[in-house]
Amino acid sequence: MTDPNGQKDNPANPAQAPEPVVSKPYIMPDDPEEGSVEALTKEAAESRDKMLRTLAEMENLRKRTAREVADARVYGITGFARDVLDIADNLQRALDAVPADTRAAADPVLKALIEGVELTERSLLNTLEKNGVKKFDPSGEKFDPNFQQAMYEVPDASVPAGTVVQVVQAGYTIGERVLRPALVAVSKGGAKAGAAEPS
Repeated sequence: MTDPNGQKDNPANPAQAPEPVVSKPYIMPDDPEEGSVEALTKEAAESRDKMLRTLAEMENLRKRTAREVADARVYGITGFARDVLDIADNLQRALDAVPADTRAAADPVLKALIEGVELTERSLLNTLEKNGVKKFDPSGEKFDPNFQQAMYEVPDASVPAGTVVQVVQAGYTIGERVLRPALVAVSKGGAKAGAAEPS
């Protein structure tokens, strides 16, 4: 072969051979490379950051799990409690079905039956309360849509507007939550709730 200058390549001619590649000088293992302290410091900082993030995630997971376990203990019976409320309502309806004058003039057998139903209702409500389910009756309170459901309005100027004047069905809470809102009748036509009355 010939190069562009017209000279032949001759591998035997050392003058024409390419220059040898010089490698990096050998560094003793005891001598760290330049910048290695910075590299190690950076790697240590990254590892520490990853470790701290992992610890924070584990702590958050532990707290979240503890909160979920506590909620499961308190609110785990929600479905069952809702079903039992129908029984409590039926016991109350049975008691309401007997007029007061009939109770007063009732024979001993009917009185015993009424007392038995009352005792059963009290026992059921006590059992519910032991398990975190509490009955509430908002009669006379200001209407709160978080705990009550308005069924209708009643014209009543003797109480401030927006006051619960009748409870159609009692409400229940479980823990901090509403299990069932109270069904209520709310007053209208009175003074605004919280307004100062003239003296």
